[in-house]
Amino acid sequence: MEKILIVDDEAFIRENLERILAGDGYRPFSTESGEEALRLVEEEEIDLVLLDLNLGPHSGLDVLKKLREIDPDVLVIIITGYGTVESAVEALKMGAYDYIKKPFKADAIRLIVKLALETQSLRRTLRALKRKSLDSVSSADMVGSSPELLQVFRQIREVAKHETATVLITGESGTGKELVARAIHNLSPRSQRPFTEINCGSLPFNLLETELFGHEKGAFTDAKTRKIGLFEESNGGSIFLDEIGEMDMNLQVKLLRVLEDRKFRRLGGVRNIDIDVRIIAATNRELKVAIDEKAFREDLYYRLNVFPIHIPPLRERREDIPALLDFFLKRFSREFKKRMKEISREALDLMTRYHWPGNVRELKNLVERICIMHDVEILRPEHLPTEIWGQGPSREMPSTIDIPPEGVVLDDIIAQIEKDLVSKALKITGGNVAKTARILNVPRGTLRYKLDKYGLAAEG
Repeated sequence: MEKILIVDDEAFIRENLERILAGDGYRPFSTESGEEALRLVEEEEIDLVLLDLNLGPHSGLDVLKKLREIDPDVLVIIITGYGTVESAVEALKMGAYDYIKKPFKADAIRLIVKLALETQSLRRTLRALKRKSLDSVSSADMVGSSPELLQVFRQIREVAKHETATVLITGESGTGKELVARAIHNLSPRSQRPFTEINCGSLPFNLLETELFGHEKGAFTDAKTRKIGLFEESNGGSIFLDEIGEMDMNLQVKLLRVLEDRKFRRLGGVRNIDIDVRIIAATNRELKVAIDEKAFREDLYYRLNVFPIHIPPLRERREDIPALLDFFLKRFSREFKKRMKEISREALDLMTRYHWPGNVRELKNLVERICIMHDVEILRPEHLPTEIWGQGPSREMPSTIDIPPEGVVLDDIIAQIEKDLVSKALKITGGNVAKTARILNVPRGTLRYKLDKYGLAAEG
């Protein structure tokens, strides 16, 4: 309910305006005093001020000036009597929205108030969109200026404009897939509508089905009442399906129908429900590998993969690490009221060289833990855990590689190191793919790809 402040030293004017505005659903405040008007604007979220130019001993222009100092965004409509039109024009130059002359009709007041509030609403929407354009994509843990991350930002901005395009976000765990999904929604025309999310790998088939599609009363034994599902709740907005690669095959069929027909039925329902929702899916699995393994439907993959966005792991965009460290260090120092504001060169070098298997999430959690444990001005190497120093047994890497006079082929060297590491990991695990993927900190599908690439055998 919009709040409108009436400032006039004539009681019958105030009462008449209060009656008109309250009847139209607004919440009116009124005063005869300029000082009281300034106090109300400071204490209340006033959307619009109706200000008389003649307030007895006070000048309405002086009040207008002070109102604008308190809240530059507040809209002011000047109420002016005969002979003060020149002052009303002066008020417009000072930032007043418009003026209306006494005596006025109720319909004239209603129209000018309606137009002013619509203007205020559009201004606020524009400011919100500008803030989102500047901040939403590059804040909330999405910090950096590497070419890889800037490409992700460009993709977010582009697909956000097209509110019906389905998006598939891929990347390792901890890279920020949910943040990308939220940024797409926040920058889109759907930003004022719901954004709902669900982890498809966290619920068994039956629970996930009813969460997504809802159910009618009596659809199954425990269905005591009707339940509205997330697709209905998201209508007009966006739904984020995280870990889509873990969804049961039977449920994939229902999701495919939603993507094709833009309608569905609740469990136990007999009528179709039309929906207008953008679907954003994310996975850390290699879906093409899952398709080959008959664990994911190929037709669903192509329906989801309309606009793919891949978030590279942190080890592939190491130039973003200093900016992320600075961002999280300032954030958690402020949150925990600690003095730590800087990172020593030695600590920064160690953290930049570290391979970050948990990606940005791991970095964020580490900085948070350090800020909790230590209250010093500078983060130094001694504050870092052993894995950052490379002391863990699984982190052992050759310290030097000799370069012959004729030079080397860098890609071949990297491929050989990768092949040797995968081979050693297979020996440690006895050829078990799942265990090998865990100790190498890569998705199982990625490991299978590398096994095929290097011709290495595994148990499965």
